[in-house]
Amino acid sequence: MNDNRHPMLIVIGASAGGMVALKKLVAQFPKDFPAPIFIVSHMSADTTGEALVQVLNESSSLTCVHARDEQKFESGHIYLAPSDQHMLIAKGKILITKGARENRSRPAIDPLFRSAAVAYGNRVIGIVLTGYLDDGTSGMMAIKRCGGVCIAQDPDDASYPDMPKSVIANVGVDHVLPVAEMGVLLADLVRRDLAASGPVPEDILIEAKIALRVLSDLPSVEALGDQVPYNCPDCGGVLWQIKEGKLLRYRCHTGHAFTSSVLLAQQTVKIEETLWVALRMFEERQNLLVTMSKNENRKSPSSISQRAKDSQVHIDRIRAMLKATDKDSPSI
Repeated sequence: MNDNRHPMLIVIGASAGGMVALKKLVAQFPKDFPAPIFIVSHMSADTTGEALVQVLNESSSLTCVHARDEQKFESGHIYLAPSDQHMLIAKGKILITKGARENRSRPAIDPLFRSAAVAYGNRVIGIVLTGYLDDGTSGMMAIKRCGGVCIAQDPDDASYPDMPKSVIANVGVDHVLPVAEMGVLLADLVRRDLAASGPVPEDILIEAKIALRVLSDLPSVEALGDQVPYNCPDCGGVLWQIKEGKLLRYRCHTGHAFTSSVLLAQQTVKIEETLWVALRMFEERQNLLVTMSKNENRKSPSSISQRAKDSQVHIDRIRAMLKATDKDSPSI
């Protein structure tokens, strides 16, 4: 890669509370801003994201559009990941893929950050804004290891501080500041003179290729970590544990990836779903037993009545577990 021919790239990840933070951030960019800006904001698969595009266009002097597959990017433009698809960066263009979810999200922040680090090395500036849990932490580690700049929103300035807190704790960011102060900093960073980037670490390359669906076989995942006795909550496959500093992550060979916090949250969701099914089945069984006990022609009505009472014990226990699960569930 000839670094002198390519501008700096800014990649931004946001989740809960992101619209307000992004609106405040893009308002600080001048019309001649000399870098393209790529944004992943978590959204559900059934939304279009048009509202966010409209808000950013109204707030900024730059043009904001939904990114398209194979689209060539330009400085002074904002590219927003479309719903239910990952946005990746290649040399001079954007790739839109339907790869496996990472941290329960598609689009996810980590694949964008990782792909940008692979393609542009030390010319990448990563920013993590407000949001729950810790999507973006692993991707920010990739940016850091490839020589890029890492910026986190000041947690006291974030509506939901989990994501910036995780980046600060696990990555060792270069700058922590409120959104209102990021514009001046970015204006300086994008005009720096930089030497050529060094080689990309092999593990980052492997994960970037998995997001592209180029690699998703067992040897590739085994090269990243050790197999553990947990199952992928999305597909049921075996998981491999990847340790990045203090951050624990898990990945299956089909491409799903989770930090330990997200995996725990997803397991909690699956447990709750299973408990609701068990509750329904026990209540149906109890209703049937009660109906049968009222049938005077049955030879052992007292036995059936006792079984109905036993079912109530199980029902009460499951209800207690559901209440505890609801109280202890991590925020999503």
